[in-house]
Amino acid sequence: MRMKRILRLLCSMAFLLVGTTAMAQAGATLQKIKAAGSLPCGINTEEPEYSTQDAHGNHSVFDIDICKAVAVAVLGQNAKFTVATFRDEQDALKALKSGGIVLLATGSPNLINTSNAGFGFSRPLFYDYQGFLVNKTMGITSPNDLAGKKVCFLGGTEIENQLEGYMKREKIKWLPFVFQEEGEMEAAFITRNCAAVTADVSQLAYERIAFKSLARDFEILPDVIAKDPLAPTYLLGDPQWAAIVNWTVDALIQAEESGVTQANLAEMKKIDDPVIQRLLGVQRGYWEFIGLDDTWVARVVEAVGNYGEMFERDLGSGSVMKLARGPNNLWTRGGLMYALPIR
Repeated sequence: MRMKRILRLLCSMAFLLVGTTAMAQAGATLQKIKAAGSLPCGINTEEPEYSTQDAHGNHSVFDIDICKAVAVAVLGQNAKFTVATFRDEQDALKALKSGGIVLLATGSPNLINTSNAGFGFSRPLFYDYQGFLVNKTMGITSPNDLAGKKVCFLGGTEIENQLEGYMKREKIKWLPFVFQEEGEMEAAFITRNCAAVTADVSQLAYERIAFKSLARDFEILPDVIAKDPLAPTYLLGDPQWAAIVNWTVDALIQAEESGVTQANLAEMKKIDDPVIQRLLGVQRGYWEFIGLDDTWVARVVEAVGNYGEMFERDLGSGSVMKLARGPNNLWTRGGLMYALPIR
């Protein structure tokens, strides 16, 4: 038994040695960023007339914080980063493939994109999903209340197919109201010509803002028509860069789970908790496997906060969008946010 344990330990050490050597040899992206002194990052502004494959809203504030977090991780506290904006995801992915950017803050890890051997995705950092924006004054509290009522949506998008599939599964007999122009659709909703609008909730939140004082009558239902997660996206081929992006996401989530915030960062470094000590670099040497110094996570939290602080500030209660955490809550609170262990 003792010999087996020794052999397992030696195998583990050999694996780590090979992994560390490979990581050291494959840092071309990091070297490029450091040589330029700036991180070229892309964000998708999701202009409806150009984005026909989905219906995300403009979440550029959140995306910029993602760019900043990764930049601070690799370049330090006063990191510089440039932001290139794109009208739709396809243009952004083309720029990533051509080397115009090295990171797309949020891309769609769907079948088509993940089947393309050129792109890699971290775990989702924003679980967007197709939902309903409804008029509460019409007595609508669930999708079942839409039976016999008109539902507005933009035609020629995946939204239409997903809506039809959902209504069939739920056996809801509804009336389709198709539009080609977003403004006309919003006008129909305000005048009660349709009882609901469907799109991704990030888009619905932006539409609700435009309604101003009328917005108090409109509510986004929690029911999920279709999943549409978003995740930081990079080119495959550089394992070190992939690890840095992936672990930036995990570190932001773990910081929230461990209660590490911008305000209490100094105090949390004194906590006798191995997860926190590894996260913040009190226990040294853990982050050398991805080529970063021990204190990079502390710098990132100081710059943008933990994941929960980012979400609430950019998308949630502290933002104009007022999105509920929902699936973007921690796994300990019924959500899907779960960080990998630091060990």
